[in-house]
Amino acid sequence: MILAPRNVDVREINEQILRLMSGDASQCVSADEHILEAGADAADTEPSSPEDLRTFQALNLPPGKLNLKVGCPVILLRNLAPPQGLCNGTRMIVTCISRQVLEARLIGGEHDGEVVMIPHISMIPTMSPELTISFRRIQFPVRLAFALSINKAQGQSVHYIGIDLRAPVFSHGQLYVALSRATCSGNVKLLLQDESEDSVTYNVVYNEVLI
Repeated sequence: MILAPRNVDVREINEQILRLMSGDASQCVSADEHILEAGADAADTEPSSPEDLRTFQALNLPPGKLNLKVGCPVILLRNLAPPQGLCNGTRMIVTCISRQVLEARLIGGEHDGEVVMIPHISMIPTMSPELTISFRRIQFPVRLAFALSINKAQGQSVHYIGIDLRAPVFSHGQLYVALSRATCSGNVKLLLQDESEDSVTYNVVYNEVLI
C-alpha cells in the first residue's frame, strides 16, 4: 500500500500506476443528475450538464469517469453488505468489469479471498464549501487503491507500506497512523522531498489535546 497526506497526490499516484499496468483501461462513466433544492424555482435554476457534473470531485464519491483494469486494487466507499465484508474502506482486487456490475476479490479480513459483485448505486455528495450545487451520481462505489490517503488508511493493516511525504503531513496523528499501518517497521519505506542524508519531515502534534 502507498500512502500520502493529500488526496490530490493519491489520485495522481493511482492514475500513474494504472497506466503502467498491462492492458487497456475500461472507463466507467457515471450518470449524474442535478437536484433542485427545496423551495427553488426550476425556471430560475440553470441545470448543470451531466458532463459538467462528472468533473466534480468529492471525498465520499467515486470519480465521474472511473478508469479500471482487471487486477487493479480498489476501495469501497459505501457500506453495501457489512455481514458479507462489504463495508466502507474494504479493499478488493477487480477480477471482471462489465457495464452494470464489477466482480472483485476481497483483500484481508475474515472474508479474504471471497468473490463479490459490486453494482451501480445512487450517491449524493456531502455539501462543502467547494461544492455549491446538489446532485446525484450513479456509479460503482469504488476508487482506485494502489495509493490511499493517510486518513482513509486508518484501521488498515498490510505487510508493506510506502509513504509519500514529499508533501508533509498537516494534521495531528497523521504520521503515527501512516507509520503504524505495516505489520513490521522494517517493511516501511518513506519518500521525502529531499534525498540527502539529513532529510527530515515534520510530525504535527497539537500539545493542547494531550493536556
